[in-house]
Amino acid sequence: MKLKLDHEPIEIERKFLVAKDGWKNSVIRSTRIRDGLIALYKERKVRVRIAENTATITIKGPRSGITRAEYEYEIPVADAEHMLLTLCHGEILEKQRFFVEHIGAVWHVDVYGGPLNGIVIAEIELKQELEPLQLPNWIGKEVTGELSYKKINMLAQRAGLAC
Repeated sequence: MKLKLDHEPIEIERKFLVAKDGWKNSVIRSTRIRDGLIALYKERKVRVRIAENTATITIKGPRSGITRAEYEYEIPVADAEHMLLTLCHGEILEKQRFFVEHIGAVWHVDVYGGPLNGIVIAEIELKQELEPLQLPNWIGKEVTGELSYKKINMLAQRAGLAC
């Protein structure tokens, strides 16, 4: 498969809790996402995702600040479905991702269903780590890098397990 990148193979991302519903007034589109963790080693991970009719496999490296290496490849949807079924042991996350415009930037607001039902997190991808960012008034506490807001730890908390 050919590498599908519309940017450098890095991710520079900040995450926030959502404090108010004001984001709903600026939604430009949304997509349903299902994803599962295939492998996790230290701060490296491999994830498979299906968003509408597109499937990807993503390899992420360890974080350095808010930056990490990220390689994403498009794969056949049937392969992704099989990976979710056989490699993710039923631990599949479901969310609706809303694309929300705010002052020239597009935020991702993820509203989780399934085992993380009720959790709402906003993310913004940046071009550089020190890029100035004007926060919308619906943004709450920043949780970038907080271990308790990693998906695997949120799942463990919901299941009543220690992180």
